[in-house]
Amino acid sequence: MTHNYFKILMVVLLSSMMIFTGCFKKDKTDANKKTAITVKGSDTMVQLMSTLAENYMNQNAGSQVSVTGGGSGTGIAALLNGTTDIASSSRDIEQKEKDQFAQKNLNSNPVSIANDGVAIVVHKDNPVNELTMEQLAKIYTGEYTSWKDVGGPDQPIDVYSRENSSGTYKFFQEHVMAKKDYVKTAKLMPSTQTIIQSVTDGKWAIGYSGLGYTKGANVKILGIKKDDKSPAIMPSDKTVLDKTYSVARPLFLIFNGTPQDEMKKFLDFCLSDAGQKIVEETGYVKIK
Repeated sequence: MTHNYFKILMVVLLSSMMIFTGCFKKDKTDANKKTAITVKGSDTMVQLMSTLAENYMNQNAGSQVSVTGGGSGTGIAALLNGTTDIASSSRDIEQKEKDQFAQKNLNSNPVSIANDGVAIVVHKDNPVNELTMEQLAKIYTGEYTSWKDVGGPDQPIDVYSRENSSGTYKFFQEHVMAKKDYVKTAKLMPSTQTIIQSVTDGKWAIGYSGLGYTKGANVKILGIKKDDKSPAIMPSDKTVLDKTYSVARPLFLIFNGTPQDEMKKFLDFCLSDAGQKIVEETGYVKIK
């Protein structure tokens, strides 16, 4: 009887070990197939990425995509430090950031998922309707301080900008201002929405905004001229795609290496016809 008892005990113990091992393998496999991913970065893209994430989750039961802002630079830093899966960025990755990734044996991989026209916005009652790229640069570097300098009334220009962690801040500085410093009196705003609100409230204010944030906003969008002899161009799907609008840029999702599993599925959705329709509906411009 004792012998039979030990035989039964050994069978129970072996069975338990097999069940435990099976559960462990299952948990490990499930962990490798990550269905919860995080996207952090560009405030310009928060509205777009949140809508894409919501639609993706509706179509993929069990998947979770968490979207937060903070600025393109913040998102890229989080990707570098491993605290986000994907960085959203309204600018391309800089060489110094590429070097930082390389130092950690990581491979930064930006993929464009949309285009954007950076709209130049003023109060709806401002009589100025257009600016040249040179005039715009002189306003933001402080060379022009009154609206009369650009054909408007003798009123001081109230300059609004994003904070320096913003991809739009850096894009605007490089593309419009030839990398010169912003005027010291520029008011640095924590989000695009606060710029829109400040321009809505400030009669002599000027700011810049991703095109998507101007939908329904109570502001005037200025036409932009490449130079004195060029026509003023308004930002739109057509003028961004054909590159006739001067202040346009691609919007990126940045990965560590080639995206796999859930991240690849999410990227594929963003680039699909359904995803690109959301890009258009949110006020941005499709990649083609």
